[in-house]
Amino acid sequence: MVIFTEIDNGGIDMQGEQVRLMVIGAHPDDCELSAGGLAAKYRSLGRRVKFVYATNGDAGHHEIGGAKLAEIRAEEVRRACAVADIEYQILDIHDGMLEANLSNREKFICLIREFRPDIIITHRTNDYHPDHRNTGILVQDSSYLIGVPNICPQVPCLREQPVILYAHDFFTVPVEFKADIVIDIDDVFDVKTEIAGCHRSQFYEWLPWIDKEFGDIPEAESERAQWLKGKFSKEDEKIAERFRSLLIDKYGPERGSKVKCAEAFQVSEYGGPLTDEKRAIFFPF
Repeated sequence: MVIFTEIDNGGIDMQGEQVRLMVIGAHPDDCELSAGGLAAKYRSLGRRVKFVYATNGDAGHHEIGGAKLAEIRAEEVRRACAVADIEYQILDIHDGMLEANLSNREKFICLIREFRPDIIITHRTNDYHPDHRNTGILVQDSSYLIGVPNICPQVPCLREQPVILYAHDFFTVPVEFKADIVIDIDDVFDVKTEIAGCHRSQFYEWLPWIDKEFGDIPEAESERAQWLKGKFSKEDEKIAERFRSLLIDKYGPERGSKVKCAEAFQVSEYGGPLTDEKRAIFFPF
């Protein structure tokens, strides 16, 4: 395997190959759902991965809230990221109150510069949740300014703009998601499920309450894990079916037609270009 070497401008050295992936989600659990499979694949290659949560999740529950819930969710993040040895950062911003303002933009610029990612994955800016939309807007608004030295001069600017990708969604207004990258995650699906399953307050409590599914959740721990795996597989199977032709193009008819679970991403025009050379380095699986 080729060993990547780091260069000081935040980009990649094509003579070697050091790739850093940053996933920026609105809430604790968003990174895991949108790119948990890709993150697991990156870690299996020894590449650095960082999850950033733009809010502390202190409103995402029907019985608990405030500081207590924020503590619970921070512990869930710690456990989830420990599963695959993923770095993480939780911003101290209230759930449901994330704004695309100058203060938060500066936070995003600094955290992106500090990690120096080659790839950033985030939400699209058309989404049902304002925190998701504003997370995407903040990444978009930071994308050019991370290379401007006089903006947030306390952190050195980047000399190469990261590739920015949007995570998959099913929204169609005003623009439908278009997959530029689809990857087979069957080999890491169990890891993705284990990572996400650490967010017990969400997947066994809050979201079942929202979806009126409490009666469906088994009581035994082992059965719960299987229930959650089945629930997650349905979502990632939808992605595989939606982009089956792209999977066949990438992996060939025999493998591509058999992929059960997939993750898909759309290239943002606000990031750096995803050249063929970079595509081969960034997505070698």
